[in-house]
Order: sequence, then structure tokens, then C-alpha cells
Amino acid sequence: MSLLETVHSPAGLRELDPAQLDELAAEIRAFLIDRVSGSGGHLGPNLGVVELTIALHSVFDSPKDRLLWDTGHQSYVHKILTGRAGGFDRLRKGDGLSGYPSAAESEHDLVENSHASTALSYADGLARADAHRGVTDRATVAVIGDGAMTGGMAWEALNNISGGPDRPLVVVLNDNGRSYAPTRGGFADHLGELRAGKPGPGLFEQLGLAYLGPVDGHDTAALQRVLRDARELRRPVVVHVVTEKGRGFAHTENNELDKGHAIRPMDPVTGRALGQSSGPSFTSVFGREIVRIAEERPEVVAITAAMLEPTGLLPMQKSFPERVVDVGIAEQHAVTMAAGLSIGGVHPVVAIYSTFVNRAFDQLLMDVALHRRAVTFVLDRSGVTGDDGPSHNGMWDMSILQVVPGLRIAAPRDGTRLAELLEEAVSWEEGPTLVRFPKGPTGEDLPTRATFSGIDVLHRAGPLDVLIVSVGALAPMALRVAELVWAQGLGATVVDPRWVTPVNPALADMARRHRLVVTIEDNSRTGGVGSTIAQFLRDRGVHVPLREFGIPRRFLDHGSRADVLSDCGLTAQSVSRAVVEEISGTEGTDRPVAPGGLHDEMARLMEQGNWGDAR
Repeated sequence: MSLLETVHSPAGLRELDPAQLDELAAEIRAFLIDRVSGSGGHLGPNLGVVELTIALHSVFDSPKDRLLWDTGHQSYVHKILTGRAGGFDRLRKGDGLSGYPSAAESEHDLVENSHASTALSYADGLARADAHRGVTDRATVAVIGDGAMTGGMAWEALNNISGGPDRPLVVVLNDNGRSYAPTRGGFADHLGELRAGKPGPGLFEQLGLAYLGPVDGHDTAALQRVLRDARELRRPVVVHVVTEKGRGFAHTENNELDKGHAIRPMDPVTGRALGQSSGPSFTSVFGREIVRIAEERPEVVAITAAMLEPTGLLPMQKSFPERVVDVGIAEQHAVTMAAGLSIGGVHPVVAIYSTFVNRAFDQLLMDVALHRRAVTFVLDRSGVTGDDGPSHNGMWDMSILQVVPGLRIAAPRDGTRLAELLEEAVSWEEGPTLVRFPKGPTGEDLPTRATFSGIDVLHRAGPLDVLIVSVGALAPMALRVAELVWAQGLGATVVDPRWVTPVNPALADMARRHRLVVTIEDNSRTGGVGSTIAQFLRDRGVHVPLREFGIPRRFLDHGSRADVLSDCGLTAQSVSRAVVEEISGTEGTDRPVAPGGLHDEMARLMEQGNWGDAR
């Protein structure tokens, strides 16, 4: 029996001698390589914290002592040591282990914590709560990567932590010199000086914090000694631990791009990805098109928040390295810096995950939109992402950002439309623009059967029963809905507005001629595109019933994108069934008649029985 099979809780670590702990570390690395290669996930970060996690759990008494991880993707070893090794066969799958800490899984997990730079604030709050309640027999430990330290919130927390010298709070700085990519900036340079042993008090000590280190993050015995010293100080202390991301696996150690930060399922022997490519991704199309635009428009500069390759900016960085700015995990700074670039005569393109733009809402609203700055935002991973869990779904962007005055929002349905809309967005100089698209392949292009006032008509068949307004990449589902309701004897028109905000006035004229309007979007139903169109139609005096189909107002469990969409009722079968039931409820009512405003060609085509097959 292996040592790993005998360790079911942190208490088991305290029964092992140093040689056994080293053996256990090797077994954990082999286990991670085997399981994560099969499932995909954050392999590199966890290979780098094996000894650190063993030392933490052997010195501190979790869950009495509280351990926090920033970010939570480096918690796989923590999960293994707290009794969850058996769940790794279903890592990041429905009803399986989350890729982040999860209080629903274990008492050893406090917060999910998959957005960076937050753990120190959680820790400050926990330490203050203990002080308030008179609890003195436990510690709070926050493990934070040097990449997460590029976020401003971490420094807000340190400023406050240093003001409480009597609170036992241990900050473990996991310094591997990277987030996704190598960490840049003045703080990264300072860490380099600390690693080199530069004499004199460092930044942390100047802030009033105790400082221990740097210590080798792969020497378990040394880590145990320094962590015991930190625990005995009974005050805020930074323990500087130097680790190697991707350690112990050739395919991550030799990956200079991201050290295997987040891998797809792969063959652990050859390092080759498993499964065949399903065509170009939205991300890769953006990466290609932004290079083309940059070649034609020298004023275009791209900005990323520590996610150069994941957001598709690597090709531009290779072609125009001086025109790509990586600000670190600092979304708020990125957006206001973009406003400054715009004032200075540059057109910034801010490429960011949808879930992370939430962090910069105030800057987008007050620093960009209020000043009508021509900044283009490109939101990758919009809609349901699936396996990364509730915090990484991009299901809020259209609800949150539709309230921003002057912001134009586009949702391309395929690769060709992404190229078109990105070009239009960067060409708009009257204010901010935003293009959002999901994770994954673009699929086949869906042809336009006709275009009216900027709205693409994708399908028109039968009587004017249902107008289906398709938003972005759910267009194939919308076309399938049209096919299914046609099988029930109902006619349908499927349209893609392309620009969903502001609402195109032509939608009112189209809606008047149908018995029911349906909107389909991979965004929250609350405040989403459907809600905005409903308000727009009411304001225009169009009283045709409208049904919004989107994501319910709740956090979504992790699983495949298809499974999560199905759980939300976003399948062609579910939507078409609801449409048929809704239309059945209107039987016997007169068909709406357009009072005018729809130009002759559109009216004629709307009245025709069938053109454009459902796909």
C-alpha cells in the first residue's frame, strides 16, 4: 500500500517522518500527473505547491486553523490531503470535485476564491472576527501567489493587516515568478531582490509586517521550521516561499508559455492533447483578426490582465510586442489606463474574461463611458463556461453592462460575424464598444438569408407565429427551435441583431407582425437582452407577448457546457416545447397587424411562407 493511500486527513501527516513526507510528495506528484492529465485542469500550479501544502497541513491544524488559497486553483494537493483523492476521477465534471475550494465538499474549505487577490481580505476579516470574539487559540493562514499580488486588492488588505499587530495572521507568499506568464513590474523586481538576499529591510517590513524567508518551497523540513516560527510570532507575518511552477513533470517544466497552468486532457507520456480539434475557437479567430486590425490601424493597442495567451493576444504580442500591455491581475487599472490611452489618441482593445470585467465595472462606467472614450472591450468566456464552476461563468456581462450609457454591445454568432463585429467595434469612435463570445469552437458559419436595418434574418418559414431573437453563439439552437416548432405546424422567423445594445428599432416592426417574440441568450434572464427588448417593445407600444430564455438567477454548478445549459433549460427541445405551449394559449386571438413602419420589402418577405431552411 502506498503512503498516499494511508493519508486520509491532515492528522495522518504528523505520523510520518521526514523521509516518508518526501516519499509522499513524490506519490502526490505522480497522482496529480496521472489524474489531471486525464481530466484537464490546473496541473502546473499544483505541482509547484506539493511540499508547501504538506508542510502547511503538518504544522497547522485544519480546519481549526483556517487555510485560504489565492487563487483557489492551487488547492488540489490540499484536497488530496483532506480526504478527497478518490474524487479526482471526476475532477471538474458534473457531481464531481470542483477545481477550486468548495465549502460544500469539505469543512477544510472556507471560500471558493477563484478570483485573484482576495484571500488577504478574507484573512483580515477572519482574524478580526477572532479578536472580536476573544478567540486566541488558532491562526489564519492565507497562501497567495506573487501573481495575485499584482492585484490592488491585495495591497489594500496588507495596508489594513499591518495596522493590527496583535492579530495572528500568516501570509504565505508563494513566489514562483508567474501568474499565467512571468510576473512583471516593480513588485516582481523587489521579490527578485529578496530572493537574491539584498540587505536591509524589505517592503513588507517597511509596512510593519514581520518577514521570514525566502525559503525553498520544495524543502519540506525547511518549510515546517519557518511555518512553526511564523505561528509562534502570534502577529501578522509574511513567509516568503520560493517554488517552481510545474515542478516534476517534463511537459510542464519545459512549457515556457505558462508551465502547464491549465491543461486540456493529454497523454502524460507524449504530452499531446487528447481528442481531436473541433475547428477554430472564438479566441483564435479574435487573435487572428486583432493582428490584421493592428496591421491596418497603428493607433490600436491591446491590453490584457495577466492572460495574454488565454485571451488570444499572443499572436499580436509576437507581431507587435510594443503594442501589447500586460498589467498583471489588475483589471481596474487596465480599464482606467485604457481610458487614458484613448484620451491620448490611442484606441485600446481590452481583452479580458467576461467574469473578470465584473471587477472593473466602476472604471468602465465612470472612467470610460462617462467620458465617451473610444475603448473596445473583448470579453472571452462569455456565457456558460462549465467546468471551472460558478465563478467563471460569464453569465452577468450583458445584465451588468447594458445599464452603461453609450456602450454598444455585440454578440457574434460565428467566426465570420466575430471578424465583422470586431472591425465595426474598433472603427466606432463615439464611445465604448464591447464584443462578447463564449469559450470553445465557432462552429460552422450560419448564413444570413436577408438583412434589414442591420438585423440578420437567419430563417423564415410558414405563418408569422414566432419571432425568435437569437443572441450570439446560441444561434444554432434558435434555428433548431424553429425547425421543431415548424414540425408542430408553427411558422418562425429567426433573427440575429448582431449589436444587442442599443436595441435596433427594426425589432419593433418585426415583433408587431408575429404572435409571440422569443429571446434566447446565454446570459442571466434578469436584466439580460430579453428583458431589455421587452422594455423596448413596451416603450414602442408593441404588446405582443414575449418569452425570455436565458440563465436563471442562481450560481451554476460545474460541469460540461452542454450539461449546464441543459440544466438551465437552454436546449432546443425545452425552448420549443415552451413556445408551442405559449402559442397554444393564444389560440383564437387575432394575428397582430403591423400599423406601419415596416418597409415594403421586409413586409413582403415576412408574409412569404418559406425561405431559408432551418438548420
